[in-house]
Amino acid sequence: MHVVLVEPQIPQNTGNVARTCAVTGTSLHLVKPLGFSTDDKYLKRAGLDYWDKLDLHYYENFAEFLKVHGHKRLWFVETGSTQYYHEVEYKSDDFLIFGKETAGLDKEILQSYRDKWIKIPMLPTVRSLNLSNAVALVLYEALRQQNFKGLI
Repeated sequence: MHVVLVEPQIPQNTGNVARTCAVTGTSLHLVKPLGFSTDDKYLKRAGLDYWDKLDLHYYENFAEFLKVHGHKRLWFVETGSTQYYHEVEYKSDDFLIFGKETAGLDKEILQSYRDKWIKIPMLPTVRSLNLSNAVALVLYEALRQQNFKGLI
């Protein structure tokens, strides 16, 4: 599996996502600009001693990410979707794409992939879940569908 964070802004969230990816053998893709330095002490602390176990990839922008992976199965986690994350049949090489904490994914990106939006159920009066919690929910559902291959 692959998790993609597009322009993440909060180092602790990215560190927690990195830790989740490391313990599940999931590749982490970070699309710049990042809202922090990858040397940030909060990022490193949140990821603790997992950074050397992480399959980590960087991209200068989303266009560069698409140039490399645009032909693969991409799922965009977005609150405006009509399809829930647990209704999708995931494959082991799928990419789960999450936007920045304050604004989500750019509307220009989303318009090209309208049929690939998925959402997490939540009350309409609340904006969103914490990014690292959202990643964990969707990733573990995808891994559950793969019978946690290599994890148990």
